[in-house]
Amino acid sequence: MPHTRRSLIDAAVARLGWRRAHTTTAEVDAVLAEQTATARRQANDTARLTLRPHDSALVMQPGILDIRARVLADVGHLETALDGARRHGMPDNLIRRLEAAVDHGHEMTVLLADTVRATADAHTAGH
Repeated sequence: MPHTRRSLIDAAVARLGWRRAHTTTAEVDAVLAEQTATARRQANDTARLTLRPHDSALVMQPGILDIRARVLADVGHLETALDGARRHGMPDNLIRRLEAAVDHGHEMTVLLADTVRATADAHTAGH
C-alpha cells in the first residue's frame, strides 16, 4: 500500500480514537522516530513563543501544571497496561519495562510538582 494511502488510513483511524498496532520492531522504530521528530518540531515552535523575557517565575507555572496533568493521565494509562500485562501473564521483560515506565512517570509528577512549588517560591522571593 502506498505510504500516502497508509497515512490517510492511519489518520482516519486515529480520529476515531483507534490506534494501529505494529508487528515488527522496524515498524515500531519508525513510529518512535516520527514521534520524536514531531515532538521536537512542536517544542521548537513553543520555544519561540516562550523565549521572551520573563518578569516573574509565575509565567511558567500554568504550562508546567498542564504538563504535570498530562503526565498524571499517562501514568494512569501505564498503570492500567501494567495491571493487564500482569493479569494476562505477559512476558517478564514487558512487565519490568512497564513497571519502570510507571515508576519514572510517578517520579516525573513529583519533580513537576516540586517545580511548580519552586515557581511560587521564586515569585515570593521577588522573581
